[in-house]
Amino acid sequence: MAGNYAGTSIKNYLHGVRAWHIMHGVDWDIDKPTLDTIIRGAERLQPDKSKRKKRQPFTVEYITKILEDFDPHNQLDAACGGCLTTSFYCVARVGELTVPTLKDFTPNKFVTPAQIRAATDRNGFQTTVIHVPHTKSSPVEGEDIYFSQQLGRTDPDWWLKNHLETNKPELTEHLFTYGQTIGRRQGCRALTKSAFIQRIHKAARNKNLPLLQGHGIRIGATLEYLLRGVPFDAIRVIGRWQSDAFMLYLRKHAEIMAPYLQPEIHQAFIQYTMPPVR
Repeated sequence: MAGNYAGTSIKNYLHGVRAWHIMHGVDWDIDKPTLDTIIRGAERLQPDKSKRKKRQPFTVEYITKILEDFDPHNQLDAACGGCLTTSFYCVARVGELTVPTLKDFTPNKFVTPAQIRAATDRNGFQTTVIHVPHTKSSPVEGEDIYFSQQLGRTDPDWWLKNHLETNKPELTEHLFTYGQTIGRRQGCRALTKSAFIQRIHKAARNKNLPLLQGHGIRIGATLEYLLRGVPFDAIRVIGRWQSDAFMLYLRKHAEIMAPYLQPEIHQAFIQYTMPPVR
C-alpha cells in the first residue's frame, strides 16, 4: 500500500485492522512505536496525486466582489448572501448553515429562524447568536455561533436581515429557506450546500475570480480575525476548536506573527493577545 495510497488512508486502514483484532480477542503483536514508524514511512512514500492541495482562503475583498454579483432582492441571492457572510464572520462550517439535500432537513438538526437571538454585553456591544442543533464536535447538544455588525458591504447583520425580509422563512423552516411565491410556500426549499457553492462559483466566474472551495470560508475567517489581532485563545472559542488544530489552516504566517516580532513598543499588544505562561 505504501507508495500507492495517502499516508492518512494507510493509517486509518491499520487502525481498523487493530480494532478488528481487539474486538475479536486476537493478539495484536505490533507495539505503538513500531506502528508509528510504519505510518511515518508510508506518509513519506505517499504519491503526490494523493496529497490534498491547500485550500485557498476567502477574504473580505473576495467576498465583497462575490456579493457585487448578487441581487439582494433575488430570493436565492438573498439566501446565499446571508449564508456566506454569516458563515464567514461566525467562522462556521458551510454544512452547519446549509443542508446536504432537500430531503435531509429536520428542525432538530439544522438551523431555523427560531434559533436566532440577540445578546448585549455590559459595554453595550451587540451580538447575533445562532444555535446550531447538530455540529461535528457537538452532535447532541449543538453549539452557538455568533457575529457582530461589520463595516462595509460584507456586513452579516445587513445580509441576514435582508434574507429574512426577502424570503420570510417560517420559524420551523430552515434558516436559509428561499423560493416563496406570492401567497404560497409550496415552492420553498432549504439552501443546499451544492446550490450555495454553485451560486458562489457562478459569481466568481462573472467577476473573473478563482473558484474557491467551501471550507475556504472557515479558513479565511480564521485568518481575517488573526490579522485583526484577535487573541489566539479567542479564535479557538469563536471557531469552536477543542485544540490548536486551526493552526493547520493558517496562511500568511509572517503577517500574523509580525506584531510579536517587533521591539518593546508592541509589548502591550503581545501581553493582551498571548495567553499567560503557566
